[in-house]
Amino acid sequence: MSAARPLTALRTLAVAAALPLLLTACGYGSDSTDDSGQHAAAAGAEKLSADEVKIGYFPNLTHATALVGVQEGLFQKELGGTTIKPLTFNAGPSEIEALNAGSIDIGWIGPSPAINGYTKSNGKNLRIIGGSASGGVKLVVNPKKIKSLKDVEGKKIATPQLGNTQDVAFLNWAAEQGWKVDPQSGKGDVSVVRTDNKITPDAYKSGSIDGAWVPEPTASKLVAEGAKVLLDESTLWPDKKFVITNMIVSQKFLKAHPDVVEAVLRGSLKTNEWINANPEKAKASANKALEKLSGKALPADVIDPAWKSITFLDDPLASTLDSEAEHAVNAGLLKKPDLKGIYDLTLLNKVLQAEGEPTVSDAGLGAK
Repeated sequence: MSAARPLTALRTLAVAAALPLLLTACGYGSDSTDDSGQHAAAAGAEKLSADEVKIGYFPNLTHATALVGVQEGLFQKELGGTTIKPLTFNAGPSEIEALNAGSIDIGWIGPSPAINGYTKSNGKNLRIIGGSASGGVKLVVNPKKIKSLKDVEGKKIATPQLGNTQDVAFLNWAAEQGWKVDPQSGKGDVSVVRTDNKITPDAYKSGSIDGAWVPEPTASKLVAEGAKVLLDESTLWPDKKFVITNMIVSQKFLKAHPDVVEAVLRGSLKTNEWINANPEKAKASANKALEKLSGKALPADVIDPAWKSITFLDDPLASTLDSEAEHAVNAGLLKKPDLKGIYDLTLLNKVLQAEGEPTVSDAGLGAK
């Protein structure tokens, strides 16, 4: 996978009719859950310009910045008297819809729905304001059927959903192997079986799929069922880094309440710093949050390898988002979109400078 590609190639044509297929980040269902609870502001703390800020994220390890930041009260600490109201989603489409409707103000989301949400609104509904996570995506296979990368040809490989981030990555990788696959039907030299992550482990156990290109913790769940990691997607990218989770904000909310957005960004930086300094405590915190949301914690043989494969960082890795959009173009799922203006890293870089950290680049895709 060639991550360093000309930026200008993505800034010309209109979005294809296939673009709605790029809505989801991880291929879960579309329900959302109100995660309101004990997130009240400290008594007597001074409010910022908004009474509350509504944030959205997935109950997923690649969204651990949000899970841990809420669980540990690190966002609320930065917001003072402004109350944080969390809302969890199982897929990108519902989170983008919530952002457009004003049901959330800030969200953690994958690259494909961020691209889709931005281009469908002609650049008017959201901005990417920061990074959150890199990595955490693997090709896992049945070792009895697939012993090498060449053996993937002719096999049935699951991805979470047609046009989602992992689906695009697998189609792009398959094309680089010289294999031909129809992007819509998934039929070709390798069969792409679009399968909800919730049921992928059962599909693997039943033998209806031979492997899967999936995010964590699904990949580690499959390994716990006897699958083998054949390829870690991070090895296909320069410096082994690629965006898997971004922070987005409603442009309306950003304009009206920049101080609140800055506070949430500061909370995100503090959270990532705490996660990286205390990996075991952070892993336990994330698992506790997942247990609250789903009713069941992840077992050690799933969460331990999954956690190790994810990097938590503040840089949105803008050049890799640009490349992921081009991969969708190459896969035949998207016409070249104009991503100019999708980023506004002004507040992130302000917070980074205040913390004595280096600023990050928008790869030429920043808002003016």
